[in-house]
Amino acid sequence: MAVHTAAPDAPAARATSADFGPATALSCRECGERFPLSPIFACESCFGPLEIAYELPVGDPEALRRRIESGPDNIWRYAPLLPVPADVAAHPNINPGFTRLVEARNLARELGVTGSLHVKDDSGNPTHSFKDRVVAIAVEAARTFGFTTLSCSSTGNLAGAVGAAAARAGFRSCVFIPHDLEQGKVVMAAVYGGELVGIEGNYDDVNRFCSELIGDPLGEGWGFVNVNLRPYYGEGSKTLAYEICEQLGWRLPDQIVIPIASGSQLTKIDKGLKELIQLGLVEDRPYRIFGAQAEGCSPVSRAFKEGHDVVRPVRPDTIAKSLAIGNPADGPYVLDIARRTGGAVEDVTDAQVVDAIKLLARTEGIFAETAGGVTLGVTRKLIEAGALDPTLSTVVLNTGDGLKTLDAVAPSCGPSAVIRPSLDAFRAAGLSG
Repeated sequence: MAVHTAAPDAPAARATSADFGPATALSCRECGERFPLSPIFACESCFGPLEIAYELPVGDPEALRRRIESGPDNIWRYAPLLPVPADVAAHPNINPGFTRLVEARNLARELGVTGSLHVKDDSGNPTHSFKDRVVAIAVEAARTFGFTTLSCSSTGNLAGAVGAAAARAGFRSCVFIPHDLEQGKVVMAAVYGGELVGIEGNYDDVNRFCSELIGDPLGEGWGFVNVNLRPYYGEGSKTLAYEICEQLGWRLPDQIVIPIASGSQLTKIDKGLKELIQLGLVEDRPYRIFGAQAEGCSPVSRAFKEGHDVVRPVRPDTIAKSLAIGNPADGPYVLDIARRTGGAVEDVTDAQVVDAIKLLARTEGIFAETAGGVTLGVTRKLIEAGALDPTLSTVVLNTGDGLKTLDAVAPSCGPSAVIRPSLDAFRAAGLSG
């Protein structure tokens, strides 16, 4: 297989001999052509997406397992499996990961699940979403390639993660968001002191603008974590797969339900599970992957149900704004994985999203963002339809904190009663048990 040099007109496409750990090249997911590790994201031969290729430390699984378990309580415990140097933990970073895996017994009873049910609660990351994982990897690549500004197109969570990581690592940041995001996410993205730019339009409009900027002299020296650094950025999602299996006692879950925005998280979790099998860290056995979308932005779900291989773009209209990507780049690969593993892609209404958020909070004390409501809502729908087996082990992802999307549940959440400060008034309200 040929190894190409970077395209001569690619912005800031500088190959490097720096230490990327086990990463060896960029590989096209469509045609398989390989390129040097550099800040490019599309194949010059077929324009397919590029991803990281590795020489993983195959050999002694027990030694690798011990090495991982003795590492720090964050994603850098998995440095031997990521495109980062071995001393990455010594670099200034926000050090996300190793969030809790909650055994959800109360929720299981509510849903009629008799097998084990766990919620991977990634709201415990530094900026309270899984995006800290992907940004942490992108920061290391940006540092290596000599970028001075970190940027992104974002539906909200990524903007905050980039702002925080840039502040910690000493980068300038300038991030771009749709103009109508939830106020909590706007504040959280702006508070870190970088530039925050609202674009009139939806996420797909923002993403198109960033693609133009990266090819303009104005974008020189800018590392767009989800554009020219995307191959590195995406690898951060693999750490969710690693953690889930380690926290389950180095076992694969039978079923896992994952929200879909661009689809990258789902595809990289599948990649991580396959790597664990390849390395002998978990037993090789079947697992099923299910994707979750909101009905108001469900192009992948629609394609799955209609038996299509092509995902047709839609205009988003949903309260789950962190998933509101109408033209998901990894949509076709999500379809392949769902079908290969015997899973499915399903969607739920906004009302079902809100119900699921409140259900998770009521049963397990976890306040999920709207994306978590989508994932749990789809889980419940799949169980009711007989598509997800309630007797098997299941993991549901909550990828963000509900404090970021208060508007979604505010109309149906409030005081049980407003009373005078007296025992008689409390008794009259019927709240004394």
